[in-house]
Amino acid sequence: MRKSRLAIVGLGNVGQRLLELIQLKRDVLRARFDLELSVVGVCDSTGGAETAAGLDIAKILGLKRAKQGIAAYPDHSRSEMHPLNLVRADEADILVELTPTNLMDGEPGLSVIRAALARKMPVVTANKGPLVLAYPALAALAQKNGVPMLHSATVTGGLPTLNIGTRDLGVAVIEKFEGVVNGTTNYILSRMAQGQSYADALKHAQDIGMAEADPSLDVDGWDAASKLVIIANAVLHRPTTLKDVTVEGIRNITPDHLIAAEERKQTIKLVALAERVGKDYNLSVRPTRLDKTHPLARLGAGTMGVIYHTDINGTISASIEEEDPYPTAAAVLRDIVQIATASA
Repeated sequence: MRKSRLAIVGLGNVGQRLLELIQLKRDVLRARFDLELSVVGVCDSTGGAETAAGLDIAKILGLKRAKQGIAAYPDHSRSEMHPLNLVRADEADILVELTPTNLMDGEPGLSVIRAALARKMPVVTANKGPLVLAYPALAALAQKNGVPMLHSATVTGGLPTLNIGTRDLGVAVIEKFEGVVNGTTNYILSRMAQGQSYADALKHAQDIGMAEADPSLDVDGWDAASKLVIIANAVLHRPTTLKDVTVEGIRNITPDHLIAAEERKQTIKLVALAERVGKDYNLSVRPTRLDKTHPLARLGAGTMGVIYHTDINGTISASIEEEDPYPTAAAVLRDIVQIATASA
């Protein structure tokens, strides 16, 4: 039986769902991959816990559901444990970095990922911040030390957007990428197309937990732009930062704009676009009118979708309806399995 030890930093919604999936899919992992995963270290905002014998996932989940932190884990916890201490001291085989996205300085995820790669520890992350701010440097460090850094969950959650681009289209030239990569704005625009105002649609999205109390990253286009930056670096092989992307959000879209589009048999979506011009790409995120026949125009509320236009693989489109964090956690698990089975 292959065994792989995980150190998990960050136990928010995705981290907790990942733990649930490790439990739920234990027999599948054994049957299909001859693989057993154990969690030997965890950290959240309260502290950390670690033991080479493996932590009890049920106990961790019980603490989180009781609104307690890992510092309350019996016997093996330390309230003063910083994620960097866990990474530098832990004997895990894979770091799973799931702290909240921070587009200001990427911390604490950026330092944690750097420390793991410096130790030649493979990394799986769902955190966009470090990749948006330092993708080329992190990729170079991973390559220098001969370890993978997988991050398929950072773009469109459970939809394998990056895997399609990097693996399945690895020999192709991407002539154009189009994507509705932010489910929150697509939900809001879909509600507005039914006659709601922007304010009412946003409030409804917040009430059901789809939009944050501060929705700026979503509605101003920065979440979609961050995902486009990662696509540009990982798939298009173009060193890219947010300053390279023209960004416009949806705050100024009104029901009248959507009605006018409907009269022309069109709809409005927040589209992330990378279009090849010569040897470079023009990168933008903006509200875009699409004909109703366009694949992205047919995406329902809360759905995300992408289209790759290529030179030799034709045009490929894919979409996902993701209403909770499980598909994102499943993408993290997918990356973990890829690393664990490749290194066994």
